[in-house]
Amino acid sequence: MIIRAGISSISGGFLAIAGLVFIFSQPGLAQLRNLSQPQIEPPKVFIDCHQCDMAYIRSEITFVSFVRDQNEADIHVLITIQSTADGGREYALNFIGRNNFYDIHNTLKYVSKRTDSADVERQGLVRVLKVGLVPYVAKTDLGDYLRIDFEKRLPSFPVEDPWKAWVFNLGLSGSLSGEETKHFLSLYSNLSANRVTDKLKFRTGLSGYYSSSVFKVEEDEVTSDISSIQKSFNLSSLYVFSLSEHWSIGGWLGFSSSTYNNLDFNFNPAPAIEYNYFPYSESTRRQLRILYRIGFNLNNYHEETIFDKTREALLGETLTVTFEMKEPWGNISSSLEGFHYFNDFKKNHLVFWTNLNLRLYRGFSVSFSGRFSKINDQVYLAKGDLSLEDILLQKKALATSYSYGFSMGVSYTFGSIYAGVVNPRFGN
Repeated sequence: MIIRAGISSISGGFLAIAGLVFIFSQPGLAQLRNLSQPQIEPPKVFIDCHQCDMAYIRSEITFVSFVRDQNEADIHVLITIQSTADGGREYALNFIGRNNFYDIHNTLKYVSKRTDSADVERQGLVRVLKVGLVPYVAKTDLGDYLRIDFEKRLPSFPVEDPWKAWVFNLGLSGSLSGEETKHFLSLYSNLSANRVTDKLKFRTGLSGYYSSSVFKVEEDEVTSDISSIQKSFNLSSLYVFSLSEHWSIGGWLGFSSSTYNNLDFNFNPAPAIEYNYFPYSESTRRQLRILYRIGFNLNNYHEETIFDKTREALLGETLTVTFEMKEPWGNISSSLEGFHYFNDFKKNHLVFWTNLNLRLYRGFSVSFSGRFSKINDQVYLAKGDLSLEDILLQKKALATSYSYGFSMGVSYTFGSIYAGVVNPRFGN
């Protein structure tokens, strides 16, 4: 078995060599176990990754035993994924040793390109996985069958990027459906331009949405059509400059319109500053970000609002605290946002949301997801009573003092802890 790894970065004292080759002199564990010598037990590995192709990983890495329960594992591989500026993905592989390997902890990274196919991406991830597992295998009897060699490395050359790190995306989608008494049509388009480097982030996007619904209603032998049309437009830009490992400064600039929110036109510049308690370099594992933003809103309305306005300028401030953590015991994401307008502190909102997934014990996990909003800032609501048609077809926003949502799930898996067999027959 040959392992070739091109590694972008490694921490935890593990050597990074782009041309590193590991060769096992025996083809697989099945033959090793049958040798006339003391029993060889490969390390038990738990891969903690919801977006990885586990069937492929198991079929390609045959020198360890994969288990489906982290409590049974000798090696816990926690894989976190972030999008890169060019549309690719950065995999951070955290190798956490347990039992006889408690003193071995490493972090490797693999970065795919936007143009990589799914097969190329999973091959690259497996290469880095194999390299990360070698220090653990070397500590077992299997280390006797491990040979290390080096391939010739090509000299590094400066990369000339004609696009200067700019990435563009254009999308258009639509749907059409219906039956004898109803018809639905929706169209969505978007255009984005992004430039992300270590020091700055610039993202801008333009999107448009159109939706039409028609219902045929027959009453007293007379057929009539009830229709609903919704249109929205949004142009938003974000610019962020990195000040340090903990501080960033930047802001948003937005233009939008929405028939649902009674907005003919909205102009919204909003400078902001953010502090992350943890270094940004640890963002794949944990974040505690505090974001302060001052926003100016210039609103033109389709219809006169409940405050007798057809146009107004408003200034407000927002404070958002976000906490995210992913660990072997599970993961949590929570955010608390508070906002108010300066001209009237009673026009405000408070939004809290959280997502928690806990692995409690040997295959038993529980997940919670919740959201609650206290709403007192619907300055855009149209004046007058809404018709039954407006309400049922959701043509316009309704007045409300709060909104909420909650979900909960429980999962329990039991049986054999080994899951190393891949059988693709009849599909999954």
